[in-house]
Amino acid sequence: MEVSVLANPTVDASALLRWYDDQARDLPWRREGVTAWHILMSEIMLQQTPVARVAPIWEEWVRRWPVPSAMAASSQADVLRAWGKLGYPRRALRLHECAGVLASEHGDAVPADVAVLLGLPGIGDYTARAVACFAYDQRVPVVDTNVRRVVARAVHGRADQGNPSAKRDMADVEALLPRGRERAARFSAALMELGATVCTARTPDCDACPLPRCTWVEAGRPAYTGEPRKVQKFAGTDRQVRGKLMDVLRASTRPVERAELDLVWLRDPGQRDRALDSLLVDGLVEQTDDGLFALAGEGS
Repeated sequence: MEVSVLANPTVDASALLRWYDDQARDLPWRREGVTAWHILMSEIMLQQTPVARVAPIWEEWVRRWPVPSAMAASSQADVLRAWGKLGYPRRALRLHECAGVLASEHGDAVPADVAVLLGLPGIGDYTARAVACFAYDQRVPVVDTNVRRVVARAVHGRADQGNPSAKRDMADVEALLPRGRERAARFSAALMELGATVCTARTPDCDACPLPRCTWVEAGRPAYTGEPRKVQKFAGTDRQVRGKLMDVLRASTRPVERAELDLVWLRDPGQRDRALDSLLVDGLVEQTDDGLFALAGEGS
């Protein structure tokens, strides 16, 4: 697998950090008093979910579960119900499991070391690095879609980042990081912010970009000619059906009959059955002894 090494990085850290200090959004997880646990919750919620949908739910979670042990003491069903319509509810179950491990094995605190973070339930490479960086000012590359897009344009002169390559993408961002830990952590946040608010996918606002140089702009903003990106559709998928089934169970204070679930997706009973089976296999839904269905932890 090709690993990119940038001999001449074109992302001006000083210019980017000045812009970030002046223009960064006032996101609640960036404020004073936010703990590593709060940041971990935000990072799990923000995966494939817009900031506007996450912020109010995150603030409620911080009030309700300020430390891991508070969440661990709640049931899986409570956490799934509080997750609402953020999507991918398995994230909520894994976060609940993670809270239990943090409470019992880590003194109710989130570790700072990436390797230790990776050993926690539901914590992947991106989340581990994001927590280490944003909560503890660790100098580690944090790579999401926004960061990859900025690097693709400013450094490589490509309109689009194409499909991800973990080693290549990590090496690209590692080469750009300033040496100091705190400065590197702020740079990572600023790079992400630039991609989210200015160097956007469809309508980049190049006039508002703080970078003095951008390889893509200098090349005349050529169209992307690489391999097509893999795009996930939603409408009509098993994921959509799963979401509708979960909506019924979250709204109910009691286990429900199969007939109530059947009504959510009449167009394809086979797909509905497959979606329900997958929820059972994933542990998000339980079936009672008398054949009713409930959120995890409420079926007994």
